[in-house]
Amino acid sequence: MTIKVGGIKKIGKNTIISEAALIDIEGDFIVGDNSYIGPGVKIICHSFKMGDYGKIHDNCLIYGYKHCKLGHNLWVGGNTIIDTIGGVDIGDNCGIGAYSQMWTHMRYGDTLEGCKWNSSAPLVVEKDVWFVGHCIVSPIVAKSRSMAMVGSVVTKNMEHNRTYGGVPATDVTDKVGSQFGDVTIEQKVSKMIDYLQESGANKDVIRIITDNNDIRDDRISYFNVTDRTYTKRLSNEEIKFINYLLPVRAKFTPLEGQK
Repeated sequence: MTIKVGGIKKIGKNTIISEAALIDIEGDFIVGDNSYIGPGVKIICHSFKMGDYGKIHDNCLIYGYKHCKLGHNLWVGGNTIIDTIGGVDIGDNCGIGAYSQMWTHMRYGDTLEGCKWNSSAPLVVEKDVWFVGHCIVSPIVAKSRSMAMVGSVVTKNMEHNRTYGGVPATDVTDKVGSQFGDVTIEQKVSKMIDYLQESGANKDVIRIITDNNDIRDDRISYFNVTDRTYTKRLSNEEIKFINYLLPVRAKFTPLEGQK
């Protein structure tokens, strides 16, 4: 493993960085708890931050001049490229399927000879966005819960809870449906109780709630289905339960200013 960091270096509890990974960061390198960076991954950019339970799989390349900021519960499939020349901000609970390419710049031809293509711009991806796989993405804004189907070439912004597909990608929501449907709070509570039972985690130290006013005991991990937050205790039972939930059953993020 090679890790060169010019600023703050912080690696969370239970986080695994492969011995075959290469990290070369001018500024800060911060990775949350219970995350994973696989073999052959190269991260070479100005600064890098990833939240808890993030996974960057084999042979991914994150490269460029500016920052790369990644949220909690991120999933990046193998052989993906994330270009940070224009800066990258990806929110919580996002998935980027294998062999995808996320671009923030376009340049090569000689400007002296009149080439007009020389630009860079940020890539902004909000919460719960899914690029299914083999996607090529320009520097866009992807609104929360949007989705790009496999093989999409995305050149325009993606709107909230809309589905895109094709080359270039167009809105196909009316044909295939949106990524998310409506689920009641009661249905969420029922599902979470089932998940807790199935996970085998100790039910004495985990509670399913709908209101943060029910948080009373620092020894218990509370999972609020209303705002999708949990009280982060880092107990073995909490970690076991979250690992059971991820990546497809449920995603929760730490409650800020927890009691």
